[in-house]
Amino acid sequence: MAGLEALYAWARAAVSRPQDALLCAVHWELVRNGYRCLGAGDQPGPDERKSELLPAGWEANKEVYTLRYKSTDDARELLLKAIMVEDSMILNVMDRSSQKVADVTLAVADYINPEHLDDFHKVYKNTEELRTRIASGIIASLGAPAEKPKKELEAEKKDPDLLRDSDPLRVPPRQPAGTRAPSWPSPVNPFAVGGEDLDPFGGRRGGMIVDPLRSGFAQPGIDPSSGIPGRLPPGAVPPGARFDPFGPLGAGRSGPDPDHLPPPGYDDMFM
Repeated sequence: MAGLEALYAWARAAVSRPQDALLCAVHWELVRNGYRCLGAGDQPGPDERKSELLPAGWEANKEVYTLRYKSTDDARELLLKAIMVEDSMILNVMDRSSQKVADVTLAVADYINPEHLDDFHKVYKNTEELRTRIASGIIASLGAPAEKPKKELEAEKKDPDLLRDSDPLRVPPRQPAGTRAPSWPSPVNPFAVGGEDLDPFGGRRGGMIVDPLRSGFAQPGIDPSSGIPGRLPPGAVPPGARFDPFGPLGAGRSGPDPDHLPPPGYDDMFM
């Protein structure tokens, strides 16, 4: 029960009986499940705010503990009454909005070592069973709060990119978000000689192979990492990787593909 140790150390001065220690555990389990304490008593007090800590005077009545809670999404407000009957604590929790009520009875001796109230590491026992009893008897009966506040859900609805990135079946892009693909060097660079041989898309100049369909005309650079409409999705080719294209890159290209033409004299037996 991570976090309970810090709460118990903070509330240790007020813990004088085993039922005090048990109530600390019940309180923290409600906090873990999305509730925050508003205060003690049936009625709200001045300047109340939601807190993970127990309010002042929470242990004043050793026979009936009364605490009020509100969910982190502000959808539910709970009224908790922990009533001591002999050696048992009866937890009566009501959701004030729906008027639903949940009850759980806990034998204090099953979860608290009364002789070790000063030692957090020895005072609690059977913690997993205690958590299960509270989760099934209270949290599940009344309904757990929403995992995300309303403001976060509204922000996701407005931003489709957030919903798309949260899809567990979506393949993430190879290029990190927020980065730009590397730009090709300027064709006027004297060191770009032979660079076109490394760029299958013809965005650079200086290659040894002459393409009659492109020579003398400036061609816009094509970055394969950004995808090819109708052929490759964005990120299919890592930025800067060598990639041999397949098929025509666009409908505007006319004439035969040089790669599909036979070499001159291929059928001349004397050559």
